[in-house]
Amino acid sequence: MDLNNKLISYTGLNISCENNLSSTSIQTDISKISYGSTFDKTNNIIVQKLIKVINRKHDKESINFQDFQQFINQQVLELNQSSDNLVKWLTNQVNPQYIYLLGLLYYYNIGTDENSTEAFKLFLKASKDNYLTAQVYLGKCYNDGYGIECDKNLAFDWYRKSAENDGIIGQFYLGKCYEHGIGTAKDITKSVHWYKKAAKSGNTNINSQYNLAHLYQFGEGVDKNEKKAFELIKDLAEKDHIDSLFQLGYYYSNGIGTEINKLKAFELYDIADLAEKDDLDAQSKLGYYYSNGIGTEINKSKAFELYNIAAEKGDIYSQFNLALLYQLGEGVDKNEEKAFELIKDLAEKDDLDAQSKLGYYYSNGIGTEINKSKAFELYNIAAEKGEKVAKYNLGECYELGNGINKDEIKAFEFYKKSAENGYITAKFQLGYCYVNEIINNLDKVNYWYHKAAENENKIALYKLGEFYELDSVYQNETRAFEFYNKSADQGYIDAQYKVGYIYNYGTQIIIDKGKAFKYFTLAAKGGNVDAQYSLAPLYERGEGTEKNIENATYWYKKAAENGCQEAEKGLSLLLK
Repeated sequence: MDLNNKLISYTGLNISCENNLSSTSIQTDISKISYGSTFDKTNNIIVQKLIKVINRKHDKESINFQDFQQFINQQVLELNQSSDNLVKWLTNQVNPQYIYLLGLLYYYNIGTDENSTEAFKLFLKASKDNYLTAQVYLGKCYNDGYGIECDKNLAFDWYRKSAENDGIIGQFYLGKCYEHGIGTAKDITKSVHWYKKAAKSGNTNINSQYNLAHLYQFGEGVDKNEKKAFELIKDLAEKDHIDSLFQLGYYYSNGIGTEINKLKAFELYDIADLAEKDDLDAQSKLGYYYSNGIGTEINKSKAFELYNIAAEKGDIYSQFNLALLYQLGEGVDKNEEKAFELIKDLAEKDDLDAQSKLGYYYSNGIGTEINKSKAFELYNIAAEKGEKVAKYNLGECYELGNGINKDEIKAFEFYKKSAENGYITAKFQLGYCYVNEIINNLDKVNYWYHKAAENENKIALYKLGEFYELDSVYQNETRAFEFYNKSADQGYIDAQYKVGYIYNYGTQIIIDKGKAFKYFTLAAKGGNVDAQYSLAPLYERGEGTEKNIENATYWYKKAAENGCQEAEKGLSLLLK
């Protein structure tokens, strides 16, 4: 049975047949076509329906080779006819919409061998007859060098022709050209204009709306409006657009256009099952969430699994984090050699974080022999490219003479550069340099320690307290106590002892033996020998707690074991 009879006999085509066709669908009035027979008339109607549903999908989702190849194949199957026969039937047609459809079959290798030259010729022929979607495919041929020499300017021209005649998919690609400067000067304002037109059309173009959200998020070509970006992405996510589900999770995770909601972010990644859909960004992000307990319980094994999948597919971020899990033995057996291999591979690909980390591995002999010179070399490479941790490590190399001659002035310079890039540890170290007169400028001590303290660095908070307590110029015991207290609340053992000491002796505030006991206990359990020695007399005399000779004995012994001679004397007196 031939195609005509097959098509006539088929009555179950699952494509709606509205009379109102979209602007990028059928542009030729059926009444003007001269059909040779009832067979041809039926064929035309059914194939027009096929073209209509293809174009509607294009208008909505733009062009994705793999998805559309599968989609068109499925629609042809619903005709209950082989694609080979469809190609034969279309070959004899002269209507531009059928010429375009035949071009699609060549382009997607459906019912025929792929033939880029033939596809280009057919798209060109249909485009000259002003068939809008064919013009977009012709633009893609010029853009990609498919069947014709690559010509970005001609690609832009054909996208523009389609867009200016209200072709939705053409409007999307024209917006993309203006956004990225393809075949024309970059013009974000015009990009916004065309994305808006495509996004507002009756058959909203998803990719235009998605790209428009990006421009609103960053204020490119339009006033920055994160709330608007959030609304656009949320709308697409509710329509199960995969990229938007991920982006909405990102917005919730970072509080972009909405309140931060890590749990909601995790649910979006997980419910959308993006990791199972081979979405590298989602796999990497989910790995991070599992590793750090964001929106879910910490699960290092699950994090390892997700990082491993994404790393094998070339995701650099995942490979870096995978190395850290191997290094620490979290979620997988500890394997420093494997960690070294993964980081070395990334470093050789010019990843800055990896170059800095590889220097750290060489410096500390992690997965390899210690090589201070190699570490210095790698830190230097990464520092020259702006990596802030590498700058700090380079400063340390110069300060300690690791892999290079000791040079405290250069050490200071690199600590300063790292601190100016926002690295907290460098801010603290820079303050240390000032205090120890590597560079003598006490005004800057105040500045850099405060910068570190703003970020709740517990060591810096302690040092800032120490600075206010001991410095002859800036001495302020009240402020010293404030910073000691903040550091103690962050869990810094030395600060806990210091706060206990202040409460015990009332050097800056009213004596409070109960609070002294509390902070001495925290510090003593953390291993601070001075706190261990100070805690014993409180138990011995019942100050701030109930009298308990057994506990007093325990802490005197503990302090003595840790080298405190005064504790030995106290223990002797207690046991007399």
